[in-house]
Amino acid sequence: MLDYEAVPLTDFVEHPPEEMRARARAFYDEIKRRHTLREFSDRAVAREVIEDCLRAAGTAPSGANHQPWHFTVIGDGAAKKKVRLAAEDEERTFYAEKASEEWLAALAPLGTDEVKPYLDTAPWLIAIFGQKRGGLNPGDNVKNYYVTESVGIATGFLIAALHHAGLATLTHTPAPMNFLNEICGRPKSEKPFLLLVVGYPAKGAKIPKHATIKKPLEQITSWL
Repeated sequence: MLDYEAVPLTDFVEHPPEEMRARARAFYDEIKRRHTLREFSDRAVAREVIEDCLRAAGTAPSGANHQPWHFTVIGDGAAKKKVRLAAEDEERTFYAEKASEEWLAALAPLGTDEVKPYLDTAPWLIAIFGQKRGGLNPGDNVKNYYVTESVGIATGFLIAALHHAGLATLTHTPAPMNFLNEICGRPKSEKPFLLLVVGYPAKGAKIPKHATIKKPLEQITSWL
């Protein structure tokens, strides 16, 4: 038995089997309404809502509990404009030079291109960074473990929390994303993981039909 300091588990809540099944189905019914959106309203969203969703993201499991993530929340109009200009510049290169024909064909049903108006229309952008070094305490400078996996899980928590709060999101990954370090004032040692667009859908917003197709349970699971 490993010798480590432990505390009692006091906040786990067990539900009766019928309630458990109902809660699982209710969560599925809610989360299946989550859609990636590219048409955002400029309606304001209270900072307090974003803060609580980020608190939820911060509860995600991580390698050695080092929590190797940083979230820069961008609400300033000038900063959002800088992000849009830089992202569109990278995207123009991607669509014109970098993307293979196969990749472009895969993207075609989604209707994406290098024009990203939502980046300065939506009220909030959240730049998510992974930290190769850090640790649990301020000032720590030790190796972080499973950074990509940890940040990915935290991002999933964040997207689910924002949806649960009644907001729409878009995961945006221009490549490369180094411009985010400069705009957000983050050190080069941190790697941009993803740019999350957050807000309300624009009036009459539409989503690609292709994006509504989800693989059934039988295709994504196996049971032993």
